[in-house]
Order: sequence, then structure tokens, then C-alpha cells
Amino acid sequence: MQELVRQLLAELGEDPTREGLLNTPRRVEKALRFLTSGYDADIDTVLNGALFTVDYSEMVIVKDIDFYSLCEHHLLPFFGKCHVAYIPSTKVIGLSKIPRLVDVFARRLQVQERLTNEIAATIGDKTAPLGVAVVMEATHLCMSMRGVEKQNSFAVTSAMLGAFRNSARTRMEFLELIKLRSAVPGLRDISYGAPAGLACIED
Repeated sequence: MQELVRQLLAELGEDPTREGLLNTPRRVEKALRFLTSGYDADIDTVLNGALFTVDYSEMVIVKDIDFYSLCEHHLLPFFGKCHVAYIPSTKVIGLSKIPRLVDVFARRLQVQERLTNEIAATIGDKTAPLGVAVVMEATHLCMSMRGVEKQNSFAVTSAMLGAFRNSARTRMEFLELIKLRSAVPGLRDISYGAPAGLACIED
């Protein structure tokens, strides 16, 4: 990988042997290994048995989870907040595990729609809840630094499964509790398994 980075620097018109760039290939490799570490993560290891039988059937919400990911089209960052809710049936998941699940899927080359769905589907698979909701708000540098160059725009995606998809009242309670900064009518419900759209518009 380091040799590829040296070639890239040369193709960009730089001198890979100058002092400021001499260690750049090593730093880039280390950064990319970290930013894509989700490929090597095992979900069951991340959860580490943190599933508990609890007599609780009300909404559980973890909001304002910071996440950082790389757009698979331009390898530029997109980042923002993730809000997760589920309604347990028999099992609850340790609260600290939800941000870790978000990190697992964010640390891959992604589009925001797929990232949203993967988080929702995994929580659904592992806890068999009555419903799962995930909303993600993100700024995409491929939109603000290049292309349309709209610095103040952000993308919102949602995945609503089970009770959150079937009950408007449950869905609106969740949206009110997270106090989404964007207009609620702009939300797009995405069912897991449906073809993903593109928050990042590929050239």
C-alpha cells in the first residue's frame, strides 16, 4: 500500500522523496487500516455476550452517536450523528454496544443508505425486537469540498423496521424524542433489503 501511495503522490505532481512527504505513505496506510477496520470486526465479538433477558418493552434510544465513514465513490469522509431506537421483546443489548456497532459498519467504504440499513438489520437480528429505528444525519465532503460545493447541506436517511414502520404513532414518538434538526417530511423510510439509493451522487 505504501508504494501505491508513493505512486499516487508522484501522479499528483509531488515529489514523494521530499521531507514533508517522506513518511506520508506509512501514515496513510495506518490511517486507512484504522478507517476500514470494520471489515475485520466480528459482530459477536463486539457484542461480547452483552444481551440480557429483561422484562422491559418500552422504547430504548441511544441518540447523538458521532460517526465517521468514507464515501465509497470518492474515498472522502462523511460524518455526523446516528440515532438508534428499538423496542425489546425479550432481550436488551448493552447500551455501550450500540455505538460500537455503529463504528463497525461506519469503518468501511460506505454509502449512507447502506450504513443505516446495516445498523438496523444487525440490531434486529441480534435482539429480535418488536421494532428498530435508525436515523443518520451526515455531512458529505464529496458534496461540500468538490462537485456541487454546498457546504451547509446534509443528508438524512432512516431505516424503520417492525413497530416503527407499522405504527405512525411509534415512529413520531421516536422522531420527537431525538428532536431531529431536519424537517421530518424529508425522511426516507428504507426497508432492509431494498435497493439502496445514493446519498453521494457519483460523477
